[in-house]
Amino acid sequence: MTTSQNDTTAIAAQRRIAVDQALADIRAIAAAQALDRAVLARITARLEKLATNAALFTREDFPPPAASEGVGASTRYRLNPGDGDDDVALYLNSINPGKTSIPHNHTTWATIVAVEGQEENRVYRRTDDGSDPAQARLELEREVTVQPGTSIAFLPEDLHSIHVIGDRPTLHFHLYGQPLETLSRRIGVNLETGAIVNYNATQLQPSKAVA
Repeated sequence: MTTSQNDTTAIAAQRRIAVDQALADIRAIAAAQALDRAVLARITARLEKLATNAALFTREDFPPPAASEGVGASTRYRLNPGDGDDDVALYLNSINPGKTSIPHNHTTWATIVAVEGQEENRVYRRTDDGSDPAQARLELEREVTVQPGTSIAFLPEDLHSIHVIGDRPTLHFHLYGQPLETLSRRIGVNLETGAIVNYNATQLQPSKAVA
């Protein structure tokens, strides 16, 4: 191996150790007591500690889509694919500015922590009674720009949309209680019409596994 290849292999090994240690700690936090916002805050703090290892999570190793793919193009890297579909799932999202999503839930807990870049999160409350499975009314509750030093976390039925701002792609951890690909009952809401859609079926793009 060349020196550069040796360096790359060493960084990948260090990254694997750091990710595995963080996820072991997070599993222990989640198992210790019933999930609530205080528990989510502890999980988020542990993920923020992982994000301080910026040298292990670089644009060279986790590149954003090429400019030719368009404004708002995104790549989602699964950092623990070996844990399968029945465990927590950690992704590193590399997204070009301009990316937006419709409001959606996750049906599991979630937290977003930045390595670099800015992602505005708009958090909504549902103002209807939920009796119509095809329609919802939402009201904007708050806005949080996730960036280094500012994170956000969600309980399973919380609703948010994302809007990548600034002039640089993001490198953001998105951590979920289960892999996104398994969350088949998530909903998305069209803000203009109130129409509810199945989020995974209509919006979710495949992830890339990182060994």
